Amino acid sequence: MQTEPQSGELRRTMKTRHLIMLSLGGVIGTGLFFNTGYIISTTGAAGTLLAYLIGALVVWLVMQCLGELSVAMPVTGAFHVYAARYLGPATGYTVAWLYWLTWTVALGSSFTAAGFCMQYWFPHVPVWIWSALFCALIFSLNAISTRFFAEGEFWFSLIKVATILVFIILGCGVIFGFISLKDGSPAPGLTNLTSEGWFPHGGLPILMTMVAVNFAFSGTELIGIAAGETENPHQAIPVAIRATIARLILFFIGTVFVLAALIPMDVAGVEKSPFVLVFEKIGIPYAADIFNFVILTAILSAANSGLYASGRMLWSLSNEKTLPRCFARVNKNGVPLVALSVSMLGGLLALLSSVIAPDTVFVALSAISGFAVVAVWLSICASHFVFRRRHIQAGKPLAALQYRAPWYPLVPVLGFLLCLLACIGLAFDPDQRIALWCGVPFVALCYASYFLTHKTPSKEADYAAD
Repeated sequence: MQTEPQSGELRRTMKTRHLIMLSLGGVIGTGLFFNTGYIISTTGAAGTLLAYLIGALVVWLVMQCLGELSVAMPVTGAFHVYAARYLGPATGYTVAWLYWLTWTVALGSSFTAAGFCMQYWFPHVPVWIWSALFCALIFSLNAISTRFFAEGEFWFSLIKVATILVFIILGCGVIFGFISLKDGSPAPGLTNLTSEGWFPHGGLPILMTMVAVNFAFSGTELIGIAAGETENPHQAIPVAIRATIARLILFFIGTVFVLAALIPMDVAGVEKSPFVLVFEKIGIPYAADIFNFVILTAILSAANSGLYASGRMLWSLSNEKTLPRCFARVNKNGVPLVALSVSMLGGLLALLSSVIAPDTVFVALSAISGFAVVAVWLSICASHFVFRRRHIQAGKPLAALQYRAPWYPLVPVLGFLLCLLACIGLAFDPDQRIALWCGVPFVALCYASYFLTHKTPSKEADYAAD
C-alpha cells in the first residue's frame, strides 16, 4: 500500500450522457416540484417567471465560469480545488465543507422523504424500514463502481425528464384549449398570469425568493465534480454544459409557465404539490399515484447524486492533504469507500437530527445547506476571474484554453454580483433569515478550523492548461 493520499486513482468511466443526466438529476427535484408553488404564491405568476429567468441567467453565468475551469483542470473536487488555488487554501477548505454539508443534509432529508412516499402505498410499514432499504440501495449503487452509479443516475433522471416533458405538453394543451379540463371549464389561456397584476406584492418578494430559485437550480455544478471521472473531459464537459443549460431553461421556464398559467396565485402554495393540482385538473387517473412515483425517483436521484458528491468532496480534501490520507484510498473499482462510508454516516446523522431535533439542529443544518449553494457559486465566479487574469498575466494565449467563457470579465463579475444579491435578499425574508444566522458563523468556523489545524499554509499549486 502506498503512503501518499493518491494511493488509488479515480477512474474516467463516465460518458457525456452520464454527465448530462447527473447534472439534470441533481437539479430536477423537490425544489422544482414543490417550491414553485411557494414562489408563485409569494411573487405572483409574472414575478415567478421573472425570478426563474434571472435564476437561469445566474446558472448560465456560473456554468460558463465552471466550464472554463473544469476543461483546463478536470479534477475531482473541482470548485474547492480551484478556490484553494486562486482564492487561498482556507477558502477552498471552507467551500469543500459547505458543499459536503449541503449534500449530506440532502441525504438525511431524502431518505426520510422516500420513506414517506412509500408509506403512501404501504401505510402500515414504518418509515424507518423504507429509509434503511433506500440507504442500502443508494450506498450499493455508489459502492460497486462509478459506472454503475452513473447508469443508475441516468435512469432515475430519465424518468423525471420524461415526466416534465409530458407535463409541459399536456399543460400547454390545456392552456390553449386543445385538451379539455376535467370540470368542463373553458381553457384559461394566459389570464392567470396577470389576473392579480404583474407584480402584486412589488419587486421585493422576487429578491427574497432568489435563494430559493438558485437552490432549485443547484446541482448543475455536479458536472465539475464529475470532471475527474469523465472520459475525454475536454470534449465531454463543454457538450454537457451546453446541453444541460439548454434543457434546464426549457424544463424550468416551460414548467413554471404551465404552472403559473393553470394555477391561480391564491391557490398555489397550499399543501398539495402544484404538479398534482394540474394533473387533477386535466383528469389524469391515478394522478397522485403517478406523481408520488415521480417524486420517489426524484428523491432517490437526489440521494444518489448527494452521496456521490459528498464522498468525492472528502476524497478531494484528502487528495489535497487537508484530511487524513485514508479518505483518498480507493478500491479496485476506483471507488473511495472510506469517503463514501463517512458521507453516508453523515447522512444518517442528518436523518436522526430530522427526527430527534427537527426544530433546532436540522433547521440549522438545512439553512446552512441552502446558503452553501450560493456561497459555492460565488467561489466559482471569483476563482474564474482570478484564473483568467493569471493566465493572461503569465503571457499564455487565450487559444490555449480549450473552453473559454465569453465576455470576460463581465461573466464572472455579473455572476458574482447576482449571487451576492441573492444572499442579501435572505436578510429581508424572516422565514429564510436563519440561513444567514447559521451560514455566516459556519463559514467563520471553517476558516478558524483551517488555520488551527494547518500551521503552515499550503503552497499554491500551479495549474496545467492541458
